[in-house]
Amino acid sequence: MDSTVTDEQIRDLAASAKSYSLVMLRWAPQRHQDGAEGIELEHQRRMVSLRADGVIAVLCPIPSDTMAGVAVMSVSVEQARETMAMDPCVQAGMMTVEVYPCLGFPGDSLPE
Repeated sequence: MDSTVTDEQIRDLAASAKSYSLVMLRWAPQRHQDGAEGIELEHQRRMVSLRADGVIAVLCPIPSDTMAGVAVMSVSVEQARETMAMDPCVQAGMMTVEVYPCLGFPGDSLPE
């Protein structure tokens, strides 16, 4: 750690925090059902569309046999739950979803 951070910088950053929803998607037992590839493609299309619409602020697919992905959504926890309940993979039993309230700092981004 090379950066020195002052107490004032910490307070200023904390004051800028905004509420978001953290969505965790895990693979479920029905992941490999008949037609799974098509269902997953529709899931991907939907997630990318939500990202393009600004509903998803950060989208992180996870190459794993257990975790499917994580997203930070710019909507309330209840809205995130309702949105993800309509997901094709969730509806098909291919994924489970957990939604948690979280705080983030507007302007944060992933490095290029």
